[in-house]
Amino acid sequence: MASPVSVYNSNALHIPSTPRESLKMELLADVSLLPGEDRIIDKDIIYICPFNGAVKGKVLITNYRLYFKSSDTDVTVTLDVPLGAISRVEKMGGASSRGENSYGLDITCKDMRNLRFALKQEGHSRRDIFELLFRHAFPLSHGLSLFAYVTQEKYSESGWNIYKPIEEFRRQGLPNSKWRITFINKNYDLCDTYPTVLAVPFKSKEEDLRRVAAFRSRARIPVLSWIHRENQAVIVRCSQPLVGMSGKRNKDDERYLDLIREANDTTKLTIFDARPNVNAVANKATGGGYEGDEYQNAELIFLDIQNIHVMRESLKKLKDIVYPNVEESHWLSSLESTHWLEHIKLVLSGAIQVADKVSSGNSVVVHCSDGWDRTAQLTSLAMLMLDSHYRTLRGFQVLIEKEWISFGHKFASRIGHGDKNHADQDRSPIFVQFIDCVWQMTKQFPTAFEFNEHLLLTILDHLYSCRFGTFLYNCESARDQHEVRLKTVSLWSLVNSKMDIYLNPFYTPESGRVLYPVASMRHLELWVTYYIRWNPRIRQQQSPVEQRYKELLALRDEYLKKLEQLQLSDSSTSSRLANSSTPNTSSSTTSTPSQQYTHLNTPF
Repeated sequence: MASPVSVYNSNALHIPSTPRESLKMELLADVSLLPGEDRIIDKDIIYICPFNGAVKGKVLITNYRLYFKSSDTDVTVTLDVPLGAISRVEKMGGASSRGENSYGLDITCKDMRNLRFALKQEGHSRRDIFELLFRHAFPLSHGLSLFAYVTQEKYSESGWNIYKPIEEFRRQGLPNSKWRITFINKNYDLCDTYPTVLAVPFKSKEEDLRRVAAFRSRARIPVLSWIHRENQAVIVRCSQPLVGMSGKRNKDDERYLDLIREANDTTKLTIFDARPNVNAVANKATGGGYEGDEYQNAELIFLDIQNIHVMRESLKKLKDIVYPNVEESHWLSSLESTHWLEHIKLVLSGAIQVADKVSSGNSVVVHCSDGWDRTAQLTSLAMLMLDSHYRTLRGFQVLIEKEWISFGHKFASRIGHGDKNHADQDRSPIFVQFIDCVWQMTKQFPTAFEFNEHLLLTILDHLYSCRFGTFLYNCESARDQHEVRLKTVSLWSLVNSKMDIYLNPFYTPESGRVLYPVASMRHLELWVTYYIRWNPRIRQQQSPVEQRYKELLALRDEYLKKLEQLQLSDSSTSSRLANSSTPNTSSSTTSTPSQQYTHLNTPF
């Protein structure tokens, strides 16, 4: 576990400080920096708080975070923002601006909040802080390293070992007589955005895979994600076929999909195309498309999930209505106008259809356009519904590593790590949407998941923070090239170093249970704890049962400490008595401290 290092280092000269300087030192004295985190600048500033008005204080900028603490005695405000969460930094006002607090900085964040700071107008007072903040918030745009490559954090367990493809395939019962493991992509020659280890139909040959790759967008061929142990139905993922306007056919691709169908004697292979029908047709104009009637023994179902641009605009609208203020009078109509929950519903509904087909013995193929956004949402959620292993704390880590990270969800493009280009059209909250869907499932099945909401919040916070290497870059080949596993720490190292805080106290393991959440607007909720967590007026309600459980756990810990002290005390007393006892004392009458206390149990 990493030990934090104090932020404040006193001057070697020990110059006597004025009361004002002492106050500055006091304000930042309680900040703890991570190993490898360096102070860049600190400055007197005014935070324009949307809830408390203008608040005077001091801001500290390091190579990892922006930290603000108020100096006003009547209002205590602190901000601790990882620089990776910053999307945009702009100058507010000019040297001749009129009005109080009209000159300063506007900061837009990726995590549903905005920050505004005011400075004095004389002497270009914001120039240094703007330039340093801009430089360190967007390191890749300035030739600097992401903080994940700088941090010196150490953990007892390496999170990079949590997912091993061969072990995960073995857990699923692979390889078998119908499916084999191939290393055709070991050098990323077949597909540069796929992992190196793939599961494919046993009857397929390596040359077949190469011919199929030529007919699939980005060479992302259909490969196995998950197999049902009993009925042997599979979830296969891929990208769209390159049909084009002329309606091209590829006999190898058609035969390959039939091999998938034959593997468990499925009557009809179901192909789930995540896109709306009209979008799939439009993609023909750019060389893409969908499987037509030439794919015999197959049925095609469109799931009507919108593209990355629609999702990005939807989340922007949601941010507008939740930050900084929630307007109570038109809340329901405002929420409806964002269409966010509608999109959540469609993603969940699509995953339910995938899970239901597989559960009933039908193999399925899932794709969207390139197979790294909506496809990842659908396969991972369906697997979460079908396989209780992925509902454990470590199993969920494996699911994310497998279906999102190794299969090339474009985290770098969708999040924009270290990149100043905030208007990049590739940015989109696809992974946030997936985590939201998982949260919806945990609300509907509160005992089915070993992990709690705190884990989901931690994952989303570090999706942006750039403190860990887990979500960096677009695919495995890029991570190998940048030596992510060698030079950075995994998020799972942090999570697994203090698992207790991520565990759900109500978890009840049920190995064979398939979860079918209700994907209707009446049963879906806005995830207030995430989207509106920066508003101090929205108090998070903790369930009385959960609160009581935490109290009992604390009480148990207290009793266990007392018990330990009693045992130590008794042990020392026993040893003194033993030393002073006569040699012929019967050993059978002497009991050890552990024997004496075996009857003590804490009933929690």
